[in-house]
Order: sequence, then C-alpha cells, then structure tokens
Amino acid sequence: MQSLPDLAVTGATGQLGGQVARLLAAADSAQRLLVRDVRRAPELDGAVPVLASYADAAQARTALAGVKTLFMVSAAEAEDRLQQHYSFVDAAAGAGVQHIVYTSFFGAAPDCTFTLGRDHYATEERIKASGMDYTILRDNFYLDFLPLLAGEDGVIRGPAGDGVMAAVARADVARSALAVLRAPALHVGRSYDLTGPKDLSLTAAAVLLTAGTGRTISYHNETLEEAYASREPYGAPPWQVDAWVSTYTAIAAGELAGPTSAVHELTGREPLGLADFLAEAHSL
Repeated sequence: MQSLPDLAVTGATGQLGGQVARLLAAADSAQRLLVRDVRRAPELDGAVPVLASYADAAQARTALAGVKTLFMVSAAEAEDRLQQHYSFVDAAAGAGVQHIVYTSFFGAAPDCTFTLGRDHYATEERIKASGMDYTILRDNFYLDFLPLLAGEDGVIRGPAGDGVMAAVARADVARSALAVLRAPALHVGRSYDLTGPKDLSLTAAAVLLTAGTGRTISYHNETLEEAYASREPYGAPPWQVDAWVSTYTAIAAGELAGPTSAVHELTGREPLGLADFLAEAHSL
C-alpha cells in the first residue's frame, strides 16, 4: 500500500483551504486533503482525500497518522467551534504531527472586541502548549467579504464609526500559506499578521465598491442598539449576532488597523488593495 502524503490540508472544500490546495497542486506538492465528505474533495494532482472531522478526535487522529505538516483552517463559525478546535489540535499532537500552521485572526486576544477572535486566541494557546512546532497566520478582515456587506439597497450598515481596517485578500492569505507550507522549518514559532496594503474605512470602501462593482454603495454608521435591532429579524442565535456586530465594533475600536509587510515578506509581492482586488475579481 502506497504511503499517504505527509502534508495535510484542511478546508479544501471551502474558500481558503481550496485555494491553498490548488496552489500546492500547481507547485507539485503532494498533499492529504482532510475533508468531511470525500466526494466533495477537489480533484487535484498529487492530492489524496481522507475522511476527517474536527469534532471526531479518533477519526482525526487516524487521518493524521504520518502527517509531518498540517494546515489547519479555522472551523466554520459555530457555538462549539473552540471545542472542535481543541479536539483537533489534541488529535494532531496525539498523531505525531510535527508542525501545525493555523489560520487565526488579526488582533486575536482573550479580551479582543471581535468575539470570535477570542476563540482564535484560545486555539493559538492550545497549539503553543501542544508540543508541536507551529506557525500562526493572523488574517485581517477579508476584502472578499466587503462587497457582500451591502444589502439589496446598496447600504453597508454597522457600528464601525470612522474606524479603519487593513483588510486582506483571501488570495494573499493563500499565497502566504503556500510559502509557509513549502518551507515550514523557516517559520517555526512565528506569527504573521496578514493585511492589505493600507487602512480602509467603510466610508472609503463604499466609494471603491461603487467604482469597482457597478452598484451604488454607501455606508451607514449604526448605533449599537440599531445594529442589534436590524439583525434581529434573521433569527440567529445570540452568539452569532454578537459576532456580526462585534466585527464592526472591532473596526471602530481600532483593533483591525495597521498594515504590515508580512504578505510581501512571505510571498515577495505586494498585497492587493480593494480596487485591485475588485478589478482582478471582475476580470475572471
């Protein structure tokens, strides 16, 4: 029986993990794709799909046997996401994984404003205590999400005030991850804050979105009370609404501000700004 690749990638059926898997395949890197449904795994040269779930420790440990380097995309937002992360990190350590590369969030801290950033911080700490070598990729807010923030009326609503963020293109995060995964020994114990090239307010983003999408986009600064009231009709659980609203309040608090050179350091190219991202997206 042929041995499985010793590089494992999670999230290959999703956006970021899928991009990383395709980049690795293009670079002729054999990889093990850890997926919850092998039928949905992308068909890539040198890629072998293996059944694995973050929440199923025994299954994950089996799937990770023989893995040296693991790319761990944070799990889908869920009330028990942190428990899923803990289970998977522990399974990786138990399976003998040598190096884990984790996608965290810019400014992750136990008391950060963005509620889900606290889970990322706790996951980072679990990884650091696991005994495995590690690299942390702390992604800023995705530029990819900005066009989706506007409602059908073209208005972005949220309590971000005049705050700014150094939003990053998902493609730049994927390219950064590729650089780490291709030479993990160079990045042991490092944390990289991955950002776009400049700080951006939602008012400025609306102007660029209007120019780049053909829609008329504007930004309305909600009060905190308005933000919760406007999201109430969705019927989402409280933890989810808190996460939505705190995305904006984290921007208002300045916790997503501050461009870094990390993307250039890892990839050798400048990160995409919003205008370039929109132009690239519309040229596809």
